[in-house]
Amino acid sequence: MMFSTKAEYGVRVMVALARRAALTEGDGLDPVVPLAEIAEHDGLPLAYLEHLVARLRKAGLIDSRRGARGGYMLARPAQEITMAEVVEALEGSIAPIECISLGANGEVVCSRESDPAHVCPTKLLWTRVRGSIVSTLAQTSLAELVAGAAAPALPASSASSVSSASRPLPALAANATVANAAKAPGAKTEPMTTGA
Repeated sequence: MMFSTKAEYGVRVMVALARRAALTEGDGLDPVVPLAEIAEHDGLPLAYLEHLVARLRKAGLIDSRRGARGGYMLARPAQEITMAEVVEALEGSIAPIECISLGANGEVVCSRESDPAHVCPTKLLWTRVRGSIVSTLAQTSLAELVAGAAAPALPASSASSVSSASRPLPALAANATVANAAKAPGAKTEPMTTGA
């Protein structure tokens, strides 16, 4: 599995919440963002975002508030939230292709190795790819995305002042470097792309 719109849109929601938290920190303004405001600002489908925020909330990454001034906010500071947590909450266990998954004991498992006599010749490759992806996500905090994002932040005022124009975030791991721990001796390190 490569990342789907669940990860793409969910990360964009998290960035919007982190930006609002940064804008309102220390000035007494409300960090809560209505989901409709994020959907309008980024041109995303509201119904789909509702499904994603339910997953993020269940994972303990965001909190919600009901009522006329309701919406969503980060459950923890942005610097304490890793992209590994966000992506796994949205996508489940990270695997580069369908036949690879994480077993109950934490080992990478290939579904084609049902017979002990059959060893998957490509399992080592996909294990290393998975390790590089997970490492990159674990080493990237939400705060880093907010600091490096070029798109304008949602204003700390009402949704009516939000522009519908937006610039999408770069794809996850678009220029991530393969981690040295996952690199074979003598192999060249190349940028990874998700194909998005």
